[in-house]
Amino acid sequence: MRLDDLRRRSPSIRPTAAQLRHRRRRAGALALLAVLALVLGAIAGAGVGGGSSAGHDPRAGAVGWFGHLRMLAGDGSRSLDSSERTRENAAIDRTLAATPFVRFGGSQHRLIALTFDDGPGPYTGAVIDTLQRLGVAGTFFLVGRELTDFGTATVQRQVELGMPIGDHTWAHANLAQLSPGDQRAQIGDASRALAAAGAPVPRLFRPPYGAYDDATRALLRRARMLTVLWSIDSQDYTRPGAAAIVQNVVSNAKPGSIVLMHDAGGDRTETIAALPQIVAQLRRQGYRFVTVPRLLLENPPPLQQDLPPGVNPGAG
Repeated sequence: MRLDDLRRRSPSIRPTAAQLRHRRRRAGALALLAVLALVLGAIAGAGVGGGSSAGHDPRAGAVGWFGHLRMLAGDGSRSLDSSERTRENAAIDRTLAATPFVRFGGSQHRLIALTFDDGPGPYTGAVIDTLQRLGVAGTFFLVGRELTDFGTATVQRQVELGMPIGDHTWAHANLAQLSPGDQRAQIGDASRALAAAGAPVPRLFRPPYGAYDDATRALLRRARMLTVLWSIDSQDYTRPGAAAIVQNVVSNAKPGSIVLMHDAGGDRTETIAALPQIVAQLRRQGYRFVTVPRLLLENPPPLQQDLPPGVNPGAG
């Protein structure tokens, strides 16, 4: 017997108007639950950047679930991404109002910031892959001229993952040895190249070799850029072996530390090998990895900060 025949012979089985309204409400609720489940599943699945890692910290949101949430939220003026950038820029402004440079954050929370200099280069993609797999945030200081060979795609990927990009001059120049005009060109040319590659106008600056002078400070003040130095030198540029890099970082870690590392400027396979061990050991100690702007926001730095050993402040 066909369904139409059954309906004609049994009109009593047809749903009432009230039953139809109830079914529609139930179907709508189920659809809403399904959408929420899909969104939450996508966010959770993005937590390790498509991979998995023992010891992954779901709180390390700048790369994983938070980065994905940023993509879901969009980038309009009222979006989550815009709101976070506004808060982080405000933290940079507050820091700049007190000091022209920062080498560590406060000790309010067990936060630590990994920073990477000299990119982009042949190893930058592998560094980003490793950070993304580990669910860890990183802050990158880029050399302008390197964007010619390795730039746009790398920069856009860093931006999409919520990894801040800072200015590291155009040609990795020792600013303390340059005239004010040449310094202006080194800083300005790099900033313009970063913007052309799709990065936000940089608010963070790291002087190559830690070398700067009064002219540098004046230029950065006008550009509203904060100089970011470091409290831990991984010494990965000396290629001492992955174990030594791990020891340099882990043994000196404190809440608010800013770690100097490199993603370019040479062979960085040891750095890449050291990262998972650094992350695993510090997570066991309760540390959470954040970007420099997030560190300034959550752990506002103390007002008085000494220069790190080896930094050349030029004329003072």
